[in-house]
Amino acid sequence: MSDKTEPVQTPFALQCIINGSVNTMETEASARLLTLIRDELGLTGTKRSCEIGRCGACMVLMDGKAVNSCLTMAYQCSGKSITTIEGIAEGGIDPIQQAFLEEGGFQCGYCTPGMIVSVKALLDGHPNPSDEEIAEALSGNICRCTGYGGIWRAVKRAMEGRRPTT
Repeated sequence: MSDKTEPVQTPFALQCIINGSVNTMETEASARLLTLIRDELGLTGTKRSCEIGRCGACMVLMDGKAVNSCLTMAYQCSGKSITTIEGIAEGGIDPIQQAFLEEGGFQCGYCTPGMIVSVKALLDGHPNPSDEEIAEALSGNICRCTGYGGIWRAVKRAMEGRRPTT
């Protein structure tokens, strides 16, 4: 008989802002943000896929930076502002989403929310990124359907909509 006992998980009171609303929930400090978003809050636009941070389907914005929600623990979210794909579309279709529609930047649509989140983080920080910056920003997102041509065109179209007019 073993004298080992399982460690007791103490509840963690997570308070953060999700899509503009303050959320307080009791969870484990090590709970994945992906699980909280999908299972606790019912925001299923953030996709569950590889769960090891390689595909980007679960990408969300945390304080404006793209992060893999499958690798982000609840304790890391405390006091942070998190935006999911639903939050990006809250005021109506975002110009990035519109560009994806117009340029065929999706096929099955499974990777599309993560792609849009990554593009939003990029363009919010760099409205006129170089091709290398675009490639780097999308390097954490995998699409198995489109071949990236439509995605690349969508990024370029979204950039056009953000350029200041003179």
